[in-house]
Formats: sequence, structure tokens, C-alpha cells
Amino acid sequence: MEELKKSIDEITSNDIVKMVISNKLNKDVEYKKINIELKEKNNKDYYQVEKYTEKQVFHENIEKNMLSEKVLELINGNYKQLDAWAEDSTYDLKISKKGKIFLSKKKNNNEKMVKKQHNREKNYILKEGMLIQPLIDLGVFTKEGKVVNSKYDKYKQINRFIEIIDDEIKKNDYKELTILDFGCGKSYLTFVLYYYFVEIKKIDVKMIGLDLKADVIKKCNDIAKKYNYKNLRFELGDINGYKYTDNVDMVITLHACDTATDYALYNAIKWNAKMIFSVPCCQHEFNSQMNTEEFSLFTKYGIIKERVAALMTDAVRGNLLEAIGYKTQLLEFIDIAHSPKNILIRASKGNVSKEKRETSIKEVNSIINEFNIDPTLLKLLKNDNLI
Repeated sequence: MEELKKSIDEITSNDIVKMVISNKLNKDVEYKKINIELKEKNNKDYYQVEKYTEKQVFHENIEKNMLSEKVLELINGNYKQLDAWAEDSTYDLKISKKGKIFLSKKKNNNEKMVKKQHNREKNYILKEGMLIQPLIDLGVFTKEGKVVNSKYDKYKQINRFIEIIDDEIKKNDYKELTILDFGCGKSYLTFVLYYYFVEIKKIDVKMIGLDLKADVIKKCNDIAKKYNYKNLRFELGDINGYKYTDNVDMVITLHACDTATDYALYNAIKWNAKMIFSVPCCQHEFNSQMNTEEFSLFTKYGIIKERVAALMTDAVRGNLLEAIGYKTQLLEFIDIAHSPKNILIRASKGNVSKEKRETSIKEVNSIINEFNIDPTLLKLLKNDNLI
């Protein structure tokens, strides 16, 4: 029993996507085999256990951390074989008639099988079969609307971003929205967003993409015309000095470099935008300023200092948004294995208590005093007497 538990623990210490328990010890065992598969719902992973009789299948869902315990319960005294697949490994466990355990592990590239298995049941907003021209042109979809195998990561990332926005959008019955996308670049994500709002959510949107490169702006406007996206246009401009006098409902900023993110957030606050979605990038400001005697360990090593500075930058931004009156979350946008720039700031205008606002600014001031930093966003807000 102890050796079996140890072997199962070794298998489940990896990120298992699929298991098959088979080869019954005797005919009295109720199920001829048991499949266990990784599933995902509402951005949460779990395992689905499928128990097969000759004529029926019974389902049970378990949390990820219960996998080892459940497998031990199912296999002990009932089955002689377990096969398991992770992204980089395949496991084969066999139990002899005398109860001796044989466990083998092979290094295999199961990446495609893992991605298909994990994504197959997920209810994505941008589903396979939809003819979404930007995704076809980006090479994520085929002309028939099928996901290209090598683009599953990109497909998942785009859907993740859409889901984060959708979680906020569905809280209200929006009929129309004005959206500004700062630093849009030549990414097709702006076009995918327009498709989501107009074709899926049926919202009357006016979207403006802003970038510093004239050739990028021209190309994007040509693409918008090609797709017949009538209320999507692109303008040449700097986030710092951009002026817009009409009402703004949503501000999006993806990978605006260093303090450009601060200016985008500042503008969004000035416009009293209902929603803000920001994926910061290249947080250099604090890295060049940080100086502390009490916590010098964080500034002693260059790479540690760089990462602490980046995390601190976004934590300060989140707190300043709270202090202004935005309900704010810092979310994982994509898996850190794909990009270290994986934090998304989601903020929505709401009823933030006076106590929470005061606590947020107090926490910022504590960090400023300890590390001798001078955040751009705080300076901008103070200059306008907004904080």
C-alpha cells in the first residue's frame, strides 16, 4: 500500500492531463476501466472521473489536489495497470499478482495531445467554426474556422483576454460603448475585440486605436476598411498628450512601455472611464530608483531587483486606482511560461469604501518611503488634485 501510494504521488506530482486505470484484478470489480481527464470551467481546472461498466458510464468531478488520493482509492485492490500522460512525460504503472509495483517513466512530447485534451471541452467565447477574419489572417484559424494546431497557445491567450473583458461587460446591459485602445500596434487583437463587441455581444461600439507609427496606423485603417468595421478607426498620437473630448467608457492598453502605462491610466481616470484593462510592460522606472537599507536583499541582485520593481510597479498602480475609486484586480493574463509580462490590471468604476481608499494610499506611501521611489502615476494624480 505504501509503495503504491508513493508511486501514485510521483505520477501526480506532474501536471497530468489524462489517466486510464484498467486490467481488473477480478471479475467482481464493478468497472471495466476508469478514465480521468483534466477539464477546465470558469478558468478553474478540475479532473473528471469516468467509470465504465459494460453498458454505462458514471461521472464524478474532483479538485486537482484530490487526484492522488482518488487514484489510490480507485486502483488499490481493484486494478493492475495505470497509464498517465503529462505534457513532457508518459507513465506506466503495473501491479503484479503478488502486489509488487513497477513504475516506468518516459520522456515524451505530448504537447499537442495535452492542448487538445485541455481545450476540447472548454466553452471558449471565440469558438472553432466561427469565421473570424482577423483570426484567419493572423493564422490562428484556418479558412474553415478550425484552430491551427501550432496556434493553440495564441488561441487560448486571445480567448483569455476576451473572457476577462466579458466578465466585466456582462455585469451591465450595455447598448453602446466608446473604447480607446492605447498603443494598439499592428496586433490583430483590436480587430478581434471589435468582432467580439459587435458580432457576439451586439453592442454598438466606437473604437479608436492609437499608435506612434504612421505606417502602422495606415495599415490598420486599411484593414478596418477591408473588414468593413465601420466604427473602428486608428489615429496617430502619443499616449502622453492625446486629447479626446467625448465620453469614454473603456480604456485598453496592452504592453505600453514603462511610464506610457501610467499616462494611459491617468487619461482613463481623467475621462472617468467605466472600465480599464491594462497589460503593463517594461517597468523600468522603479528599478532605476529603488534604494532601501531595511530590505537591501531585494536590490542586491540585479534580476531580483528587476522583478521586484516590476511587481511593485503594478501593485502601486492597482492601489492608486483603488484610491481613486476603481474596484481593481491584478490577474494572470497568460501563463508565465509564455511571457513574464503576464499581469493584467482590470479596474471598474464602483463604490470603493472610504476606508479601502485610505488604506490603499497608505500602503503606497509606505512603499514609497521605504524604497525611495517616485511613481509617475501618483505625480500625475497629485498635480491634478485627484488624490
